[in-house]
Amino acid sequence: MELISGLLAFNFIVLIHELGHFVAAKLAGIKVLEFSIFIGPKIFSITRGDTTYSLRLLPLLAYVKMEGEDEKSESATSYSKKPLAVRAAVIAAGPFMNLFIATVILSVVFSITGFNTTRVDEVGEDSPAAVAGIEPGDRIVSYNGMRVYQPADLIQFIYVEEGAPAVIGIERNGKKMKLNFVPEIIPEKEVYRFGFSARSAEGPDSNVIALVSPGTPAEKSGLMPGDRIVKLNDTEIREKRDIDSFMLENRGKPVKMVLERNGSRITVDITPAAVKIPRQYYVGMSFEFDSGSVLRAIRHSMVFTWSTIKNVGYTVVWFAKGKVSLKNLVGPIGMVDTIVDVVEQGVNNIDKIIRLLNITAFLSVALGATNLIPIPALDGNKLLLIAIEAIRRKPIPPEKEAFINMIGFVMLLAILIFTLYNDTIRLIFG
Repeated sequence: MELISGLLAFNFIVLIHELGHFVAAKLAGIKVLEFSIFIGPKIFSITRGDTTYSLRLLPLLAYVKMEGEDEKSESATSYSKKPLAVRAAVIAAGPFMNLFIATVILSVVFSITGFNTTRVDEVGEDSPAAVAGIEPGDRIVSYNGMRVYQPADLIQFIYVEEGAPAVIGIERNGKKMKLNFVPEIIPEKEVYRFGFSARSAEGPDSNVIALVSPGTPAEKSGLMPGDRIVKLNDTEIREKRDIDSFMLENRGKPVKMVLERNGSRITVDITPAAVKIPRQYYVGMSFEFDSGSVLRAIRHSMVFTWSTIKNVGYTVVWFAKGKVSLKNLVGPIGMVDTIVDVVEQGVNNIDKIIRLLNITAFLSVALGATNLIPIPALDGNKLLLIAIEAIRRKPIPPEKEAFINMIGFVMLLAILIFTLYNDTIRLIFG
């Protein structure tokens, strides 16, 4: 079921993108030769007006073929004969639709689930955040000059900088300040875990289970979201750091865990499993949770979308600087696999639907923003060529444009092969 959901979500993202091009072309009076769902050999087609609507064999991707887009045409309904502004609007409509739909979906999700803001809720004692001088109520603004729009931005920047000392910008009582910040580096190691994530990283709710991972000791022992861990063997548990301290001593030995569930205490037997975790970075602060009115949810969905767009731009720079490996690139298979993994973590059908909507929206923003990068084969390159034509005040010679398009096709094919290789390796070896 999750695999089908993943395929549907991925194709929805691509279909929305192509639908943007299609609708804009139709409104501009451009003849659309074909609108195809999926790729490969044709299974079925029907012609309505000037357009053939096709269903193809391989259940991935979609495309729109416009008259005069890739071949010479003198027709008044040709893409190449339309004014520059119209052509630019048709090309930009695909990425715009991805961003618009994502914002709509996120507005619904955030109004249901709420969201974390960049305002600090709690700071752990003697933690890196405390040492830096961060206090509850501060709003995190930037990290090494990069704007922080949501807590996930901060975590991403720390990982990309590999925990190096940084300057963190905060806002306190209306005044902006800069503080020196050094995350604590936790080396790669083998640890023992029950298989759940806590409701918060610090504070009184950090011993409350938020998510139980499938196939883990926590799931097998019947732990549920909302359970509060109050005792491990004879050790009283008040927050997550008590659990961490206990696990350092206990390691993989069987444990009697006492839980509070719906006002009652229950005891379960559980044996933690060995897990190898990569290097991590400890920050030592949690962020304020906003239960989210509809208007605040809409605003945060716009902030989330803009944040993701900027992070796509940062990622291009990080690739160029070697801070992010090309091995991190994902293709269609990787995107579907990511969606499936996220949905599988849902504890019930409603949770799975919310997770599906969330990851679909995120990938829709990522696809839309990536398509605006001005490299051959992407919409951003077509917009760049239109801009060059506007500056030159004359069309780019057809042979040069054809050469650029050929380079773009080769690059697209190379990237597709590379990402398919990456995706396959990840599926086989994890």
